[in-house]
Amino acid sequence: MVEVKDGVVLQPRSDKRAYRWVRLENELQALLISDPETDKAAAAMDVKAGYFLDPPDLSGLAHFLEHMLFYSSAKYPEEDSYSKYLTEHGGRSNAYTSSEDTNYHFDVNAEFLEEALDRFAQFFIGPLLSEDATSREMKAVDSENSKNLTSDAWRFNQLQKHLSKESNPFHKFGTGSLETLDVQPKACGKNTRDELIKFYTAHYSANLMRLVVYGKDSLDVLQSMVVDKFSAVKNTSKSTPQFSEMPLDAPNLQILIRGEPVTEGHNVEFLWPISPEMKKYKAAASRYLGHLLGHEGDGSLFALLKQLGWAASLSAGEGDGNPHYAFFAVNVELTEEGQKHVQEVAAFVFQYIAVLKEKGVQDWIFKEVQSVCETKFHFAEKSSPFQYVTGIATSLQLYPVEDCLAARRLPRTFDAAAIHEVLDALTPANVRIFWTSKEFTDQLSEKEPWYGTKYSVEKLGPDRTDAWTRGAPDVRLHLPAPNEFIPTDFALKAPVTKTEQPALVSETPLSRLWFKPDTKFQIPKAFIALDFICPESYISPETAVLTRIFAKLLVDYLNEYAYYAEIAGLNYTIHNTASGFQVFLSGYNHKLATLGEKILDKIVTFQVKEERFTVIKAQVKKDYQNFKYEQPYQQAMYNASLLLEHKRWHMDEYLAVLPHLHAADLAAFVPRLLSRVFVEAFIAGNWTATEAKDFTAHMEATLQQGVGSRPLFPAQHVERRVVQLEARRPHYHASPILNPKDENSAVDIYFQVGPDESRSNVLLELFLQTAKRDVFYQLRSVEQLGYIVFLMGRNDFTVRGAQFIIQSNVKNPTELDERVENFLNLFSKTLGELTEEDFKVHVETLAATKLEKHKNLGEEFSFFWREIDEGSLAFDRVKTEVAALISLRRQELLDFYETFIRAGAPSRRKLSVQIFGGPHIAALEKLSAPPNGSALENGLGGLSLESQESGAEISGEEGCVPNGSPSETSVSKDIVNGVANGGPAKEVDTGSGGSGEMVRIEDIAAFKRARPLYNSVKGRSARLSAL
Repeated sequence: MVEVKDGVVLQPRSDKRAYRWVRLENELQALLISDPETDKAAAAMDVKAGYFLDPPDLSGLAHFLEHMLFYSSAKYPEEDSYSKYLTEHGGRSNAYTSSEDTNYHFDVNAEFLEEALDRFAQFFIGPLLSEDATSREMKAVDSENSKNLTSDAWRFNQLQKHLSKESNPFHKFGTGSLETLDVQPKACGKNTRDELIKFYTAHYSANLMRLVVYGKDSLDVLQSMVVDKFSAVKNTSKSTPQFSEMPLDAPNLQILIRGEPVTEGHNVEFLWPISPEMKKYKAAASRYLGHLLGHEGDGSLFALLKQLGWAASLSAGEGDGNPHYAFFAVNVELTEEGQKHVQEVAAFVFQYIAVLKEKGVQDWIFKEVQSVCETKFHFAEKSSPFQYVTGIATSLQLYPVEDCLAARRLPRTFDAAAIHEVLDALTPANVRIFWTSKEFTDQLSEKEPWYGTKYSVEKLGPDRTDAWTRGAPDVRLHLPAPNEFIPTDFALKAPVTKTEQPALVSETPLSRLWFKPDTKFQIPKAFIALDFICPESYISPETAVLTRIFAKLLVDYLNEYAYYAEIAGLNYTIHNTASGFQVFLSGYNHKLATLGEKILDKIVTFQVKEERFTVIKAQVKKDYQNFKYEQPYQQAMYNASLLLEHKRWHMDEYLAVLPHLHAADLAAFVPRLLSRVFVEAFIAGNWTATEAKDFTAHMEATLQQGVGSRPLFPAQHVERRVVQLEARRPHYHASPILNPKDENSAVDIYFQVGPDESRSNVLLELFLQTAKRDVFYQLRSVEQLGYIVFLMGRNDFTVRGAQFIIQSNVKNPTELDERVENFLNLFSKTLGELTEEDFKVHVETLAATKLEKHKNLGEEFSFFWREIDEGSLAFDRVKTEVAALISLRRQELLDFYETFIRAGAPSRRKLSVQIFGGPHIAALEKLSAPPNGSALENGLGGLSLESQESGAEISGEEGCVPNGSPSETSVSKDIVNGVANGGPAKEVDTGSGGSGEMVRIEDIAAFKRARPLYNSVKGRSARLSAL
């Protein structure tokens, strides 16, 4: 008998979806979510079996099993048919393995949910786990592990585990590698496939699974699907694994661990084992303490450390844990000066803890936290079903079904005793301090075995810890003031005109304002984008760096004031661009204008503070230096941007000028920066057109009265241009990995199609739609070139193309290029055999993807802002491109491929950007060496805020996630790139481009000077609206 409960889930007041909990006869529990408005359906299964259950001699087995379930099943024996079905119907899939859970999830166009669910269910009913696939997929796990070896997040997460009880599963290495999954088992006489089957049989039991299904069908229909598809999942009545033993004992507490990071910079983290918040989640003890210890307003720990010039950032809160234990952390990013004062930093940490103990747990602070959380919860906007179901499935393992949405998001009970229990654990006797800096390299004698991280351990004696708690706390440390930014007005403003697109409502010599009222989401929020176009910002490497420092100092100066706004749900960012700087604001509209006006005032009253300039300058230098440690594919994607985008300074030039820039230079520069300005503005959400125009009028008055800003001359308006590649003359750019210890190589193989045009755009996207799954399956699953293998679109200032991204530790870039060309030769036949029916399916899938409705105000704002920022202003893009798409014939797709992609195609414009990793440097050296003094020998690399899409992070298909650790190395979004200087162009013929020999680019600047440019679309005119 199926057990059913309706109406039990505590959901936001703004959430109109219907929820139903069911328990099948096999004891599998599922949450069904009916959303009649959704375009996408999704599902997630969380299995209570993670790498804590790995056998002692088979590290990574749980993670490896996660990979293997994607291959095939008894019901669907064709390899990769699950992923192929999803791709053909607008879907995607992913999975991750953590310490105690493995989570599988997918989405698909809503009308195809039932078959997708049936295929998904086979993961848990009858996976084949074939011998051949097992031997191949080990290499993918090894490649995944290889890419993590240079990530400090992964390295120090594992170091924390290494310094724990060896008998505790917390000590384990969860990712796995070829060594742990193949070499070691064979040496012990074990067959890994047999062990996979044993693990699956022992731990994948229906009663330990939590399923979430999200669709547009009624709850009854969804329930029928789930009962039909998942009742066959076997229930072995296995009890939930319990890992209640604390992983740390006395030798692992009250210690100082020094570690060597891969990247530049200094960091110190204070970590305490505590009782986990999930035990008393309604009391939100860790949230309360994290709010105070991580506060950045006046009187806070961070404010004092920043005032002393010792801290660049600080965060605090609970992480890494389970129902029995967790860890509370205070993490401090140290400045150069702070690195000299860690003893004092530690003293201030414990002094602030003493302040909290002395003042006691404050009911008014809890109520303030509660109020902010309630507002955020009840006005929560929809996220993608893919993300939504993934989180809820995990939550169902930890919390009662009624709180699977609210749980830790919604504090409800003021429990001073629960808060004191955590606070009392934050003592010197209970702490582990992780202090990381390259300064320690020569002092470290120990090495963590899995990642090779060098470290040392020192017991903290009373001589040191007593000093941290002796005497009264510093008088500059105190509790925060009440938050005046907490919104109280949530009234919705009816738009005068229900427009579906932004309207140009104001245009003056100083600004242009686009406005779009909220006509769909009925939420008391708004978004503001202000693009300050300042011609002085990018005329030299010096001005580019000074603009960057200016933007970061603005954030720095605003921090103590604006932090209260951020807590209350108002967010802002300020960053530099290749044409000036941009300000973004978002959140509850009630007090958004107040924050915006404060930012504008800070811009025009900007004063340089010598001590903060020094700190920010050092941060900027570190950002530039640390790009060398980013993933090889990120370096390849940046180099592609460097080659394609017309005006760029290079990071090496930034690093060259940075030492010569001083506070006085910035003080002299800012008035010039703001002397001539044009602001492209977009405001959307719960504002009126009058309020939007008043805000921009205030902005103009502030700029004119504050700094005397004047309009731009016509020739000073933004021009964004892209290099036009040469047809039938493929080029490549080869350079060594910037971090020689990185074992991975990468390629970004780009096929340029041309400028923005509806029919061309949809033909390109249709090619990507038909090919991307074959690319992944052939190059990753079959050939096992690497963990990161993708085919994706590229958009450089509206110039479109296709790019293959591959990162590999088994093939060098030249070989990877050859494998892509081989794939394209094979795909010619595949595409030629595409039936009319298959073509129609691909067209319908792409059309459905384009017609997918925006799920929230932020998505809608981002879509329209992209059109404004790029200058295309194609607000009706979806309508025009879908019209073009549905009129396409199969032959047009074949002609597109034959014209732009196929080897030897008449309009094929190929650029292969190659990064040679450490083991492959010899292959690079075999190529013709660049001329002496060429910048190429220094390894051109960098990343750009000016081209975030080109430097976007890519994640793999599956992942192993240590609790509290990212599944991918994050891209540094703050690094700004540029253009290399160069002498005469030198080109060398070598390699295969699929249409004859490829030409090597020896000098980037000279290459670009020799190529024509596409026209710039930025700055086109538009008509005013009477909205």
